[in-house]
Amino acid sequence: MTGRFVGRTAILTGASRGIGLAIAERLVSDGGKVVVTARKQEALDKAVAQLGGPKHAIGVAGHAADADHQAETVKRAIDTFGSADLLVNNTGINPVYSPLMELDLEVARKIVEVNCLAALSWTQTVHRAWMSAHGGAVVNVSSVAAIRPAPGIGLYGASKAMLTHLTHELAVELGPDIRVNAVAPAVVKTKFATQLYEGREDEAAAAYPLKRLGVPADIGGTAAFLLSDDAAWMTGQVLVVDGGVTLTGGS
Repeated sequence: MTGRFVGRTAILTGASRGIGLAIAERLVSDGGKVVVTARKQEALDKAVAQLGGPKHAIGVAGHAADADHQAETVKRAIDTFGSADLLVNNTGINPVYSPLMELDLEVARKIVEVNCLAALSWTQTVHRAWMSAHGGAVVNVSSVAAIRPAPGIGLYGASKAMLTHLTHELAVELGPDIRVNAVAPAVVKTKFATQLYEGREDEAAAAYPLKRLGVPADIGGTAAFLLSDDAAWMTGQVLVVDGGVTLTGGS
């Protein structure tokens, strides 16, 4: 434990498993308190236990794009741990795998709402309740699909490109006391990404110079760095964490 997050509280969306939980684990290991959100309380209870119990973490169930859920979560963070210093907008959805010409526009609107507008709303909510007076740091979880075409998940990639641009805009608007950065992973071995590698992991990893797909802890460490004072002179940046795959043009 480095202790670099002692006295700080982080809110992490979509954090009952996968990348969100890995970021939470890293923050707790470095002395922080965390409030994790997801849709199902049972999954959150398991995550809280994995994070060391209620002395270190609490879970608040709800839909990421719901304003009441956002307000409740921020209030509980402040009431329980005394602050809301850090925010990780990790929730993302991609309910379909299809070409854009076949994409239902109602599904497209939902993707944008959850992947982009919810992140903005969470930031507004935390800003009003805590960060505007006390400062803080925000990390948005983007994707390499935001920086190059991603057939089959094109609208997901477009939504993450919007999230990347929101990161830049918020960094300008919220400085100097609030830093806003993003991390852009390639394929990470999570339940969310199974369609991209399941049954062909060796083939998928062959295009990566590091010859493996990512694991959640790879993103956890990078996000923790961006949230920490080690990145105190960084804002508006998007760190690509991809095993080198964007260098080779692989998928």
